[in-house]
Amino acid sequence: MNWLRAAEFKVGLLVIVVGSLIAVMSMQVSEDPSYLGRSKKAWFLLPNAGGLVKNSAIRSAGIPVGVIKDIRLQDGQARVDITVKSDVPLTTSAGIEIKAQGILGDSHVEVYPGSPTDPPLPDNAQILNVKAGGSLENLVQQVGEVTSSLKAVAKNLEQATSENGTRNHILGRIVKNVETITQDLAQMTTENKDKVGDIVNDVQDITTSLREVMNDNSDTGLKKTWARLAETMKNLDEITGKINRGEGTIGKLISDEATAEKVDSAIDGLNNMVGAASSIETAFDFRTDYLGEVGNWKTTVGVRIQPGLDRYYYLAVVDDPVGLVETTRFQYSGAPPQNSGDYYEKKTYENKLKFTLLFAKNFWDLTLKGGVIENGGGFGVDYYFFRRKMKATVEAFDFTRTNLRGNISYFFYRGLYLNAGWNDAFNKNDASSSYIGAGLLLTNDDLKLLLTKGL
Repeated sequence: MNWLRAAEFKVGLLVIVVGSLIAVMSMQVSEDPSYLGRSKKAWFLLPNAGGLVKNSAIRSAGIPVGVIKDIRLQDGQARVDITVKSDVPLTTSAGIEIKAQGILGDSHVEVYPGSPTDPPLPDNAQILNVKAGGSLENLVQQVGEVTSSLKAVAKNLEQATSENGTRNHILGRIVKNVETITQDLAQMTTENKDKVGDIVNDVQDITTSLREVMNDNSDTGLKKTWARLAETMKNLDEITGKINRGEGTIGKLISDEATAEKVDSAIDGLNNMVGAASSIETAFDFRTDYLGEVGNWKTTVGVRIQPGLDRYYYLAVVDDPVGLVETTRFQYSGAPPQNSGDYYEKKTYENKLKFTLLFAKNFWDLTLKGGVIENGGGFGVDYYFFRRKMKATVEAFDFTRTNLRGNISYFFYRGLYLNAGWNDAFNKNDASSSYIGAGLLLTNDDLKLLLTKGL
C-alpha cells in the first residue's frame, strides 16, 4: 500500500476532487434546468426573434425559471425551443410574452404558467398564446407613425390658416367664421353704442330698485316677508316633528301600524267594491213585434244587468196589445138555435202593461232562465249558434193557461237584430199569433261610444 502514500496518487486524487467540485458548482450556477433531468420542454413560434439569444434566461414574474435551448427557422417563422424547471406548472393556457430588456434592443422571454384549473401542458408541446412586443424596433415604428400623424396635422393647420386654404378645410372655415363674428360684434357695438349705454343704465336702475327692496323695513318689505317665511317654516318643522313622533291623527296614521293596517283594509274594501261595480255590464233592450193575427204591435223595453259572464238579471216592461182578450157570442138571426153553428164569436183585444223579472244562468252557448214572465211565473231556454249571431228561445209561463212561446233572433249589425216567432202556441189565452219584428241591444261599450261621439 506504499502507492497510496505516493505523491503522484495524492496529486491525482486532488485533481479529481477539485474537478468534481467545479462540475457540481457549474451545474448549480447554470440557469439551464436540464441538468440532472429536472426540466420541462416546450416551444413556440415568433414572426421575428430579433433580440433573443440562445441560452439566455427565461423568466416568470421576473424570476429565472429556464433557458432558450434553440432558435431555428420553421415554416417562415422563428421556432424557439425552451426548457423550464419542472416545478413551473405549465398548463394548456400558458402564454409567452417577448419583453424588451434595456434600450439596446435586447429581449427576454416571459412565461405565464396559465390557469391552474386547465390540464397540464404535455412535454415538448407548443405554446399557442404568444404576444410579441415591447422591443425597441416596435417602439421606433410607433414613434414613426406618430411623427407621420403630426406632420399631417401640421400640414392641415398650415393650409387651413393660410389665405388660399381657408375655405378648403373645416378648421379654416371655423377660423374665418370666428373672425367674421368678431367683426360683426365690433360693428354692432359701434353702431349701437347709445343703446348699449341705455342697457347699462337699465341694469343699474334694476340693481338700485333691488337694493331699495332689500332695505325696505315696512310690513310689505322683503325683510318682513322673509321673517314671516322663516316663521312659517318653523311651524312646518313643528308639525312634521309631531307627525314623526306619532302625535295627532296624521301622526298615528303614519307611525301606528294598527291604524295604518285599518286604513289599508278600508281602502282595499273600497277598491274591491269599486272594482266589482265597474265590472258589472249593463245592456238596454228595445224591441217591437207585429202580431199578424191580432194586427197590432207589441213593445218591450228591458234592462239586462250582468255581474259576471255566467249569469245575469233581466227586467222588462211589456206593452201587450193582447193583454186582455174578451170573447162575445152572437146568435144568427132567424130560427131558434139548434146547435153551436147557430152562433158566431167576436174577440176584443185590449192593451195591458206587463212586467218581466228573470234570473239567467249561462252554460257556454246554453242559457237557463226563470222568474216572472209577463206577470206570470215561468222559465225559458236560450241557445246560441252561428258564432252567437243567432239565438233560439223557448219560454213557458202563466201555467193556469199555459202560454208557450217560440222565438228566433238574428243579430246582424252592432246590436241590431231581427225577431220572429209564435206566441201562445196552444191558444190557451185566445192570443195565438205569429209575429215578426226588430230590436236594438245596447251594451256599456255601445253607450260609451255613442256618448263619446256625441261629445
